[in-house]
Amino acid sequence: MSLSWIKSAERIQNLPAYPFARLDELKANARQQGLDLIDLGMGNPDGSTPQPVIDAAVKALQNPANHGYPPFEGTASFRGCITNWYYRRYGVKLDSDSEALPLLGSKEGLAHLALAYINPGDVVLVPSPSYPVHFRGPLIAGGEVYSLVLKPENNWLIDLAAIPDEVAHKAKILYFNYPSNPTAATAPREFFEEIVAFARKYEILLVHDLCYAELAFDGYQPTSLLEIPGAKEIGVEFHTMSKTYNMAGWRVGFVVGNRHVIQGLRTLKTNLDYGIFAALQSAAETALQLPDTYLYEVQKRYQTRRDFLIEGLSQLGWDVPKTKATMYLWIPCPPGMSSTDFALDVLQKTGVVVTPGNAFGSGGEGYVRVSLISECDRLGEVLRRLKQAGIRYKAEAFA
Repeated sequence: MSLSWIKSAERIQNLPAYPFARLDELKANARQQGLDLIDLGMGNPDGSTPQPVIDAAVKALQNPANHGYPPFEGTASFRGCITNWYYRRYGVKLDSDSEALPLLGSKEGLAHLALAYINPGDVVLVPSPSYPVHFRGPLIAGGEVYSLVLKPENNWLIDLAAIPDEVAHKAKILYFNYPSNPTAATAPREFFEEIVAFARKYEILLVHDLCYAELAFDGYQPTSLLEIPGAKEIGVEFHTMSKTYNMAGWRVGFVVGNRHVIQGLRTLKTNLDYGIFAALQSAAETALQLPDTYLYEVQKRYQTRRDFLIEGLSQLGWDVPKTKATMYLWIPCPPGMSSTDFALDVLQKTGVVVTPGNAFGSGGEGYVRVSLISECDRLGEVLRRLKQAGIRYKAEAFA
């Protein structure tokens, strides 16, 4: 019996295909053709979760008390670790009972926040390019996304002065993300002060995605939105265990900040899920309490890869600025090629997977994102394949 009369909701029909799902299809096809893929597409950290975290998870699994439903708001112990971590890292004091909420990964939390706070027709300010859930969440909620197109000449920072006054007055929420996925851009503290002043002036909720806070190099220390006086009155900040602690598949994240906003998100989530498995929350506590020596090792690993790949790409004609943070390089496409065409060309000729910039919004056109998720020997193979295939950035483009 045909079920053609059963149609999905318009909110689903209006969504374009998720770019990383499409990438999975292309990768599967390439593997069928016998290509040895080197996947630098997704931000999926290589290597194992730290052994103390694994040990903590095993121990927690053996405790029958962890096998029932966890508290909707997360365990008190994990929330306490979150707020202690924030104070240790940023000097920000938070109430663990009302200003911190564990999440099934930050992506889930960012999307659910949109459902909790955006009504159909509400104006939402979102940078372009940006992490897809920053604009897809509001679209699913029926919001009207106003794209803030980022430009390389402005170091990929939001130009607050360019937002029309009438748009700012209508806006309800502003999503942003520094250190940035996908551009790897960082923002000085002065920018955070400006965006807080902007949001207070126009009564806009700030939603900051701080997922790459620890992946910083050369002595750089990213700013937390909540460090800025008055920010907690009009903002929340999301974080994840996925990147720093190689826990992408564990699906553990959290949000901190304004207690009223967090309560609204919690109310939505009590109707949609039961929260994170308590054993995983126990393991996440261990991760947040790892000594700084672990963090330094992670930073050194990505910094080494960054330096290696930037140097190698320079020999192929690319002039890629040295990034201060994240696990990505944001690389311009050769002149005359779209980001999709370039990514497909690289995949078909070399078996190397990169993400086309337009997957992050129209503002990402003309670039591809490369994830530093392989050791230098494999990155060296990437460079060898690019050179062998004659894939270069035309040097005259820099003139």
